[in-house]
Amino acid sequence: MGIFTITWCVDQKSQFIGQSGAFLDAVERASRAAPMARPVLVIGERGTGKELIAERLHRLSDRWEEPLVVMNCAALPETLIEAELFGHEQGAFTGATRAREGRFEEADRGTLFLDELGTLSMGAQERLLRAVEYGEVTRIGSSRPTRVDVRIVAATNEDLQAKAERGEFRADLLDRLSFEVITLPPLRVREGDIEVLADYFGRRMAAELGWEQWPGFADHVHDAMEEHPWPGNVRELRNVVERAVYRWDSWDQPIGEVVFDPFDSPWKPLTSPAAPAQVNGAAEPTTPTPATPRFDQVDDLRGAVEAHERAILEHALGANRWNQRQTAKALGLSYDQLRHAIKKHGLADNG
Repeated sequence: MGIFTITWCVDQKSQFIGQSGAFLDAVERASRAAPMARPVLVIGERGTGKELIAERLHRLSDRWEEPLVVMNCAALPETLIEAELFGHEQGAFTGATRAREGRFEEADRGTLFLDELGTLSMGAQERLLRAVEYGEVTRIGSSRPTRVDVRIVAATNEDLQAKAERGEFRADLLDRLSFEVITLPPLRVREGDIEVLADYFGRRMAAELGWEQWPGFADHVHDAMEEHPWPGNVRELRNVVERAVYRWDSWDQPIGEVVFDPFDSPWKPLTSPAAPAQVNGAAEPTTPTPATPRFDQVDDLRGAVEAHERAILEHALGANRWNQRQTAKALGLSYDQLRHAIKKHGLADNG
């Protein structure tokens, strides 16, 4: 299966890149839903590309020449969300020095993308439901409704069904917005896409730095990226890859070091421990969280130790640009001991 790429703009910032079946299914569902003037709910973890799906739904619809208005519901305090959505008249509240149209009026005949939908207050949800049902919005401070023609695309990383069952989200609004639901797969289940995306972001960063060629990644770096859980998904992957490329000095050698946590440092400031919970004036004893077993599946101790030693050597050699004397010093070995370990694990050719 080939790589699937869609470019919306000349700066190539709005792209879908991938080849996994789960990814292609989600994109295909968005393509089918795009011509329908119905609400669409996009669900996915952070960094999975929810805004790109919203953009695709807009660009492939009959509204593509009209505005695509984006509003992050979590970026505004609750007191301002309704004014942002529906607008306000002059003097409607303190600070309203002039009348202002809301996002619904701005998106008239186009698409309104509501990101982080689950953070809307119940009051804003009620007014949103009325706007979706009747196609009318009323500015704060006005009694006259305004007709609007807006296609709603909403996104969330929360379980809105569970919130509706708990009474934290309006079930009738959820029903109205879920004509189609597109759930984006996290990067960790997109088979083959980590390598494809890492190569794409790496090549682009290398070109930006003016490298004469793209050396690719060393095998142990590929393995580390495949094993990483990627809680930040594609956004996190892009940062990790671009950081690895710009920190690497030898453009003629495969990149041998990757840092997943940029905050990891031996000089990281220590945070104050949280105060223990109080129960009836006494400190509540805390139960230590048991560590997740990591070795319960080992049935070959010698093989497991050998594999662990090899992984340490590969990482240290990559981090030191395959400078063996620096690597030996970093690992507390003599040069001869390191040479023996390299030969033992067959790493000489990798260097």
